[in-house]
Amino acid sequence: MNWITNYVRPKITSLLTRTEVPENLWIKCPETGEMVFHKDLEANQWVIPSSNHHMRISAKERLKSFFDDGEYHALELKKVAADPLKFRDERRYVDRLKDSRTKTGLEDSVLVARGSIEGLGIVAAVQDFAFMGGSLGMAAGEAIVTAAESAVERRRPLVLFAGSGGARMQEGILSLMQLPRTTVAVEMVKEAGLPYIVVLTNPTTGGVTASYAMLGDVHIAEPGALIGFAGQRVIEQTIREKLPEGFQRAEYLMEHGMVDMVVHRHDLKRTIARLLKVMMKHPAEVHRPEAANDAAPAAPAELAHAAE
Repeated sequence: MNWITNYVRPKITSLLTRTEVPENLWIKCPETGEMVFHKDLEANQWVIPSSNHHMRISAKERLKSFFDDGEYHALELKKVAADPLKFRDERRYVDRLKDSRTKTGLEDSVLVARGSIEGLGIVAAVQDFAFMGGSLGMAAGEAIVTAAESAVERRRPLVLFAGSGGARMQEGILSLMQLPRTTVAVEMVKEAGLPYIVVLTNPTTGGVTASYAMLGDVHIAEPGALIGFAGQRVIEQTIREKLPEGFQRAEYLMEHGMVDMVVHRHDLKRTIARLLKVMMKHPAEVHRPEAANDAAPAAPAELAHAAE
């Protein structure tokens, strides 16, 4: 055996060879600049442990962490025209759709599923910002309508996680028409006497805010979420005034009555389950003591008789 060839040379080569590190091995906190290990962040539902900054989470990961045991059934959504206007800017619209579908594994920006939280059956719709900014187009509007129809058909509450940059410009007026369509769908749920809870995530803006995202019975926001219709710079240029600190953030909106509560991502499931049980008038769970503790202590005479 040539020990120089078989042992020494491989050792030297391994020392000189640069080790490739995956790009997503570490994630940088946008607020503090702290580097967080990817696996630790994923296990913490994409919340930075030290700063409590809520990062964006994919629709599939959201549903997995939200439903009991991570189990849910994705609903089949109706097909719509992929490129009704034959739109093209720097790239063709169909090419952008193809790239987003490959990147996210979704057909469009909204994923609809049914499952249970703390034993209570619900229908949930989640917007994925990674799919063209969670923009609202014909397919996304159809998904919201499907979610509402499924909730009414199955007599289940509807929970929607909103996260979007607004309407999808590549579909023009067809995109804007989804605002009244989704509004009517939400009214169907309410007329059926079913709860509709909206969770506003970062960001929720544009036409989505102007329609179904602000029509909930209860509006919950994640900490630090950007929520509004027009952007802050546009508003400042229009009114020619400087906006307050934290304007359009979840905490500011809660202080001014636009949002009912700001809830940490880890507490969303428990909070929504409690709200739905109250709104659905489910009987409160009574924790009865064990049978051994229910029995009254025996009187001295009874003890004496038992001893005989």
